[in-house]
Amino acid sequence: MKKEPIQIEDILTYKFPSGLRYSPDGKVLVFEVAYTKADKSGYGRDVWMVKDGKARQLTASLNANILAFEDNEHLLIRRISDSHEEGTTEIFRINVNGGEALPYLQLPLTVSSLEPAGKNRFVLSAAIERDDPDAYKDSAEVRKEKQAKKKEDADYHVVDEIPYWLNNVGFINGRRNALFLLENGSLKRLTGKDTAVNEYVIDGDTLYYTAETWHGKRSMRDGVYTVSLSDGKKGTLISKKNMAISNLFLIDHQLYAQATDKKAYGSNETGMIVKVLKNELAFVKDPVLNLHTSVGSDCTMGGGMQNVVFKDELYSLVTDDDHTAIWKWNAAFDHTVLFDEQGAINAIDVRKDKIAMIRSDAKHLFEVYELQKGKLTKLTSLNDDALKGRYIASPKRLDYTSKEEQLHGWVLLPQDFDAKKKYPAILDIHGGPRVVYGTNFFHEMQLWASRGFIVMFTNIRGSDGRGDEFADIRDQYGYVDYDNLMDFTDAVLAQVPAVDETRLCVTGGSYGGFMTNWIIGHTHRFCCAVSQRSISNWISKALISDIGYYHNADQHGAPHIFDGFDHLWDHSPLRYVEGCTTPTLFIYSEEDYRCPLPEGMQMMQALAVQNVETRMVIFKGENHELSRSGKPLHRIRRLKEMTDWFEKHTGLQ
Repeated sequence: MKKEPIQIEDILTYKFPSGLRYSPDGKVLVFEVAYTKADKSGYGRDVWMVKDGKARQLTASLNANILAFEDNEHLLIRRISDSHEEGTTEIFRINVNGGEALPYLQLPLTVSSLEPAGKNRFVLSAAIERDDPDAYKDSAEVRKEKQAKKKEDADYHVVDEIPYWLNNVGFINGRRNALFLLENGSLKRLTGKDTAVNEYVIDGDTLYYTAETWHGKRSMRDGVYTVSLSDGKKGTLISKKNMAISNLFLIDHQLYAQATDKKAYGSNETGMIVKVLKNELAFVKDPVLNLHTSVGSDCTMGGGMQNVVFKDELYSLVTDDDHTAIWKWNAAFDHTVLFDEQGAINAIDVRKDKIAMIRSDAKHLFEVYELQKGKLTKLTSLNDDALKGRYIASPKRLDYTSKEEQLHGWVLLPQDFDAKKKYPAILDIHGGPRVVYGTNFFHEMQLWASRGFIVMFTNIRGSDGRGDEFADIRDQYGYVDYDNLMDFTDAVLAQVPAVDETRLCVTGGSYGGFMTNWIIGHTHRFCCAVSQRSISNWISKALISDIGYYHNADQHGAPHIFDGFDHLWDHSPLRYVEGCTTPTLFIYSEEDYRCPLPEGMQMMQALAVQNVETRMVIFKGENHELSRSGKPLHRIRRLKEMTDWFEKHTGLQ
């Protein structure tokens, strides 16, 4: 029986789980579910729970995020509301055994996380202005006056440091993420006014955290510090800021982390597992693979914990080749693989002999699962109806050789595929570059397969999942990766003769947008292109992007920005755009601070002055995350623009 095709608007019906948490006793599992609002202008978010193997909705119309379990029965959640007082956080308390969510606390801070630290005691992180470090002590009247002043000053920004903006956040100049102790309803600041905190963990009375105190330019190198929660006494474990330190965790009251000086493989280097001692980071283990998921998706919104300690054992999500695995580390930091199947996992939690996960595979959107004694059980059916009766193309693996290296990719075939016919094809290039494509459900690819395209995608040099050496393409952007993509395209043409080589299309976002721009300047083989949130000029991007000042020169073999203009220009698609003939659509967001709008403008205008067919669609109020968490109406318009462009230039329209 012929199945219904995937439609652009189907994304409006998808549900997006995130934020898994077990209760301390493991009897209750809670998570958030995001969904499209009725007016399609944004997303609502409810809290759900699983108890006794049954999933049910815990809140409705509250629009809430999970903060923490207060105890086995009571959950603290944060309400997200347009009507609440700006600069404050409304916390509600709900009994998971039944009852409504009741107001619990209103804090004079924008809280980003909260963790229990004993009875009636919590540690929380919140953003606060460097120049107003005691704002949390303000009375309601003073807060109101300050908010009125901010509205008066809303027409301009003043910046005096970098980074002064951050993608998906906005202007952050002078803002610092600080730690606070909330005890019996009273707030106390734990970190200094110029200190920006990255991570923290709690061990009884001791709080450990990574942070950098900075002025003018942030170095992205942290120290490790301690605070006694009972008497406020502060200490320093690591003061020398020559390492990037992340993934703090505790095993048997000993602090561990991942750390790297980024000298061997640059800014994308994997951190070594280290023991954090006084003035020393003692090497423990090279994890080889990244201890987080890098598997891309356009059907997830928010993630959750990716490294969890339970009973002094570390459980990690690991990007292994083209999928997400789960590893458990023993006392000697040797790992056991607990789960290793195709697909993507974006969050886990662990209790007793159970591992909860949010997972997607080739035929399913993200759902909540539980692994117990080797058996995987699907706990939710949030998206079953959305995909029921739809044609979902199965990824067909395709192996090939490029630059004497064994690589592989996949193709998606249209419904009722006939090998004797000819089909247009779309080469879809992932971002990153240290990201991977897997076989998990990808809405845009399934849409195009349903519309009659063969869709092809691969993981080339620079991708994650195969260690730092494979991922390291510093000073090779546009060279080895371009060769890999062209070799993959040739392999698809050879192994799937139904692909019409006169109707090849190419697209990608971020790094994939860079590669799209590079491709159209180096070959005429593609009949059209769609370049999304792209990079055209590494010199300009270096000095406007939120990460450009420390990332760009590093990735292009330059000692620093001003010593590296030739390297940056050599790897810039704009240098090679003269003579391009490929009709190209540019998709951009007005508030993209990762790959800012001028990157697209330069490339689009460079085509226009050559009379190459081009078009640019700029989305107001959106940022680098448009394809993943942009407003539903904007995501639909984006896909319609792209699909119309492909169909127009391949004759499917």
